[in-house]
Amino acid sequence: METPNPVRLLVVDDEPHIADLVATVARYEGWLAVTAGSGAAALSRAVEFGPDIVVLDLMLPDLDGFTVLDRLRANGNTVPVVFLTAKDATADRIAGLTRGGDDYLVKPFSVEELMARLRAVLRRSTGAAVPAAARGAVLTVGDLTLDEDTREVRRDGRAAELTPTEYELLRYLMRRSPTVLTKAQILDHVWEYDFGGRSNVVELVISHLRRKLDDGAEPLIHTVRGVGYVVRRAGR
Repeated sequence: METPNPVRLLVVDDEPHIADLVATVARYEGWLAVTAGSGAAALSRAVEFGPDIVVLDLMLPDLDGFTVLDRLRANGNTVPVVFLTAKDATADRIAGLTRGGDDYLVKPFSVEELMARLRAVLRRSTGAAVPAAARGAVLTVGDLTLDEDTREVRRDGRAAELTPTEYELLRYLMRRSPTVLTKAQILDHVWEYDFGGRSNVVELVISHLRRKLDDGAEPLIHTVRGVGYVVRRAGR
C-alpha cells in the first residue's frame, strides 16, 4: 500500500553508489527519492521534483555544495538541507551550519544514521515534534516573539528568517526561559540523537541565531559559563 503524502527526498552526490544506496533505503521506507550527480543537476531537480528535504554532498564536479545551497536560497527555496562532508572537515561543518544547512554528516557514514537525522530535521521543519496541546502559543521574551502556529520569529517587529534547526533551538530556549539549559539538554531535544561529543554544534547554531536576532539590539541569548544557554532580558 502506498504511503499517503510520502516524503520527497533529493540525494545529491557524484558517487552513484552512495546516491543510489541512500535513495534505495529511502524508497524502502515509502519515500519518493531521486538523485543528482552534479550541482547543476541538483538545481534542476529541485525545481522539477520539489523535494521536502535534500542530502547534499559538498564535493561535486561543477558547483560545490555551498554554492548549490546559496542558489537554492537565492531562488526562495527554503528546503531543509543535510550536508555530507569529508572526514574530519571541521571547517566544512562550521560553514555548512552557518550558511543555512540544517545538519551535517561526515563520510564515511551509516545510512541508518543519515535516515535518523533526516527524520529529525523533517520533524523540526514541520513542527511535528510539538504536541498538539502545546501548539498555538506565541512565545515572548522582551521584544522577541515566536509564533508556533505560523513559525514566524520577530525581533522588535522585524521578521527573522531561521532554518528549521535554528527555529527549534530558539523555540526550546524560549519555552524553558528563564531556565538555563545545558548543551546536553539542547542536543537531546533539538538533534534527538548522539552527536558523538561534538557539542560545538550548539555553539555554532547559537552564534548564528545571535547574528540574526540581535543586529545591534540588546542581546537576549546569554551564555552562562560552565552551564549552558538561556534566553532572557539582561539583568533578569
